[in-house]
Amino acid sequence: MSLELIFFLVLALASVVTAFGMLLSRNAIYSALYLVMNFITVAIFYLMLGAPFIAMAQITVYAGAIMVLFLFVIMLLGAERLPDTQVLPYQKWLARVLAFILVVETGYMLLVRGKPQGEIIPPEASANMVDSLREMGMTLFNEYLLPFEVTSVLLLVAMVGAIVLIRKDKKVG
Repeated sequence: MSLELIFFLVLALASVVTAFGMLLSRNAIYSALYLVMNFITVAIFYLMLGAPFIAMAQITVYAGAIMVLFLFVIMLLGAERLPDTQVLPYQKWLARVLAFILVVETGYMLLVRGKPQGEIIPPEASANMVDSLREMGMTLFNEYLLPFEVTSVLLLVAMVGAIVLIRKDKKVG
């Protein structure tokens, strides 16, 4: 094993651990700090791929500006600790069914459609290959459907998280 592979595996483990720490933490501030650490690991991945501008943008924009805003909102709302909520009767099995569908779809995308179908072209040679917006859209939704869906799920989770943080429980009485 090369030193680069060992570094990648350690960094991948750190990235997964910080992501799970963010998801499983009941304290919103700790979750935000785990997310900052995850952003930093992603930035290091970008550095390993030879993209220093994207790595610095990742740290500056996400870990810097956006997370400071998140922490400000969390502290302003006083939502450091997430309250224990009542789970609706259908919520658990619906979440399990949707998670199963997502796992099956991801497995299908990785095993059936994730196989390389040709020679990998360096970015310099492939820059002029996309001539029209239609071709780019077809490429996005055919060859890069899994990353596109992962991004949409992450944005959906962020939106639901923001709604949960700002929602006030209305007491009838």
